Formats: sequence, structure tokens, C-alpha cells
Amino acid sequence: MEEPIEDYPRRSRRLTMLGAVLGCLVLAVVLLLVLGRDGEPTEASAEAGFARDMAVHHSQAVQMSFITRDGSTDERLRTLAYDIIITQTAQRGMFMGWLQQWELNQAGERPPMAWMAGHGHGGGAGTPAAGTGTPSTMPGMASEEELKRLREASGKDKEILFLQLMIRHHEGGVQMAQALLNLSERDEVVTMARHIVNTQSGEIKLMTDMLKQRGAQPLPSILE
Repeated sequence: MEEPIEDYPRRSRRLTMLGAVLGCLVLAVVLLLVLGRDGEPTEASAEAGFARDMAVHHSQAVQMSFITRDGSTDERLRTLAYDIIITQTAQRGMFMGWLQQWELNQAGERPPMAWMAGHGHGGGAGTPAAGTGTPSTMPGMASEEELKRLREASGKDKEILFLQLMIRHHEGGVQMAQALLNLSERDEVVTMARHIVNTQSGEIKLMTDMLKQRGAQPLPSILE
């Protein structure tokens, strides 16, 4: 039976109200995915990706610093390596603490660097790290061959290689931190990212001077 013409406005109002309700539900789902419960970062957030990937990035910096501190007699270089070990170990602990606070696993399901896609890095598994030729997806990371060379080097050669690798490693850390600053407004994460940019940029200048004192130059920069 054909619906009476006087029922059309009522039907239209019902459809409008239904559309509004569905729109509110969709918005709520989107906000939950982006912000999580009580505004905490979610699995796919830039904050979670940054914390996980920077923790891995810092681990290699600490590894290279131990190798060099234990294999060098230059006190200035040993002090620099010790500072990197202390600072980045403490920061890594903060990253892990954030993930625990956000009720997220320390290892995520998304590929490394996926959070940074479109912000200076392609992201995704198997993407070469800039300037390394290694399958690692993180910018500035040293390859296994480079780490092997660092372990086997001695004296001035070890110092030069460490400084070259660590400058590039710091450039990668700066690149990751700057990307986070473009993607997040969460206070504690933004504060950490700014600190990384400032401190590692300063150490890059210091290490560049130390290389010049040894008659060497940094590797090609990965920063734009």
C-alpha cells in the first residue's frame, strides 16, 4: 500500500535522526581508535610507534658506545660514549614505562616505522635505512657488517668509525623525533622528542669536531 503523503515528513525526520545517531557512533569509534581509553595512545598511534622504535634505536647506540668505551684510551671519547650509554638507557626505560602505562605491549603488530610514513620515512618492513644499505627500517641504524668492523677496529680507526656511525645514528634519531613533533601533541612525548632533537644535534656538532681533530669527515648526511 502506498504510504500516505502526510507520513513523508515524519519518515524524513526519522531518517535524519538515524543519520545523526550513526554519525555520532562513527565519530566515537574514530576517537576511540585515535585516542584510546581516557585519551591514552593506541596501538596504531604515533606515540606508541615512536616509543617502540626509538627504544630499539637507542639500544644500538648503547651497544656501539659500550664497544667503543671499552676499546678506546681517549678519555674525551670514553666520556662521550659513557654519556650516550647513561642517557639513552634512561630514555629507553621511559619509553617502556609509557607503553606499560598505556597498557600496550612493548612489541607492536605494525611494521617498524609505519607511524612515520609520510613524515620523512617510508615505513614498512624491508625498507632500507637511509644511508646504511641494511634491511633495517630505522634511519641511521648501522648494519651488522658495520658493527662487526667497529668491534674489530682498534685505536684511531675505531674512534673514527664510531664517530662516523654515531653521527649518522644521531641524525636518524633527530629525524624520528622531528617526525613525532609533527604528529603528536601529547606533553611527555613531545617534551622527550624536543630533548632528543636538541641533545643529539649538539652531540652531532661535537662528534664532527672530534672527527676533524682526527683528520676525518662524517659519512654523507641522511638529514634533508
